[in-house]
Amino acid sequence: MPPSPTASERTRQLRRVALSGLLGTAVEFYDFLVYGTVAALVFGELFFPGADPAVGTIAAFGTFAAGYVARPIGGIVFGHFGDRLGRKNMLLLTMGLMGGASFLIGLLPTYDTIGVWAPVLLIALRVVQGIAIGGEWGGATLMVVEHAGERRRGLWSSFTQMGAPLGSLISAAVVALVSTLPKDQFAAWGWRVPFLLSVLLLGVGLFVRLKVVESPLFAEVKKDRAESRLPILDVLRRPRPVLLACCVGIGAFTAQSLLTSYLISYATGIGYARPQVLTALTVSAAVALVVLPCASMLSDRIGRRPVVLTGAILSAATAFPVLALVDSKSSGALILAVVIGHGISQSLMYGPLGALFSEMFGTKVRYTGASLGYQGATLVGAGFSPMIAGSLVASSGNGTPVALLLCGGSLITALTVWFVRETSRTSLGDDPTPELPTTPHTEEITA
Repeated sequence: MPPSPTASERTRQLRRVALSGLLGTAVEFYDFLVYGTVAALVFGELFFPGADPAVGTIAAFGTFAAGYVARPIGGIVFGHFGDRLGRKNMLLLTMGLMGGASFLIGLLPTYDTIGVWAPVLLIALRVVQGIAIGGEWGGATLMVVEHAGERRRGLWSSFTQMGAPLGSLISAAVVALVSTLPKDQFAAWGWRVPFLLSVLLLGVGLFVRLKVVESPLFAEVKKDRAESRLPILDVLRRPRPVLLACCVGIGAFTAQSLLTSYLISYATGIGYARPQVLTALTVSAAVALVVLPCASMLSDRIGRRPVVLTGAILSAATAFPVLALVDSKSSGALILAVVIGHGISQSLMYGPLGALFSEMFGTKVRYTGASLGYQGATLVGAGFSPMIAGSLVASSGNGTPVALLLCGGSLITALTVWFVRETSRTSLGDDPTPELPTTPHTEEITA
């Protein structure tokens, strides 16, 4: 039997796992978010030509939604094998799938070249992206949380959460760079560059991820032969934790999609230049990289629920002022709006989710349960929000529906938090309880 690792070895491995989670998730989100950014800029005219500009944008965001529809599928598939075979191997596979799909999108012929097959292949590759990222988050988060100690799970899990704004920051910077090209050159070949660059990021991510070791809690489950044969069935037999997780996450993902991907289309439509919008997104992502670890660390001290609730209330309260700032057509006001709505409010809601979702499920089904909760929230909160917002704005002629969607998603999160018991002091090694809670705050929520 190999000797137990020393404290310094465990700390070194935890740092390596955290770095792996940060870089791996950043690569995944870079690939996933580049699609949303480019879709808002040129996919309507390249893959859905001949349509009214508003209709083309809605169709482009329809393919964007296809990726979110596929995310729960990825959560189920990779969650099953992650709970049965281990977290690490699934993470290597999800990263390879995402990088490959993104690279192929960069090589994809447009409608003018291959006709209707262009949008068909685009949707197919977007679905592959969705499946890959659907399996990525759960595994990356669990690897960090299950390596971390009992007292600082929120802080360490924030490294995985920071992968989203880091990926957004990189994608916004790359797209901002290529969007300085003349419009005809950007439409001809410039939009492909961010997708093709994903191969370089993929190599870095895989190099780091190959050096981490398997989750110690999963290793204990395998040693005791206690793993679940069908994790998805075990989770669905007691669906309350998954449903609560989905609803808790809706606010964060509604804000993320409306104030990043959809904002590009909306803001450029009312007169902002592309560089102005991309600059605002870059500043917001930089702020989020600071707020996320602070929010997660605070959740270790005062609990997950108060931090998420604060972010949800702030997001709902500022939804209409944020829209007013955007509608002012001032570059400074646009930056302030995105920083308030996304960099601060969304980060407060999003930061503690990695630890919270992990703590709501037992080790045998944690990958499946946490992934389903997270990806279900992204499907409802982020998958259809841009398309719904685009349709409503086109029919109403103003941006009020954007603020209503943002406020509504945040209020769902705020209300649901009251039905989730505080989990920051629970032990991840505990077996799930056989009973489900019937009253908020009185019983443990496990799967």
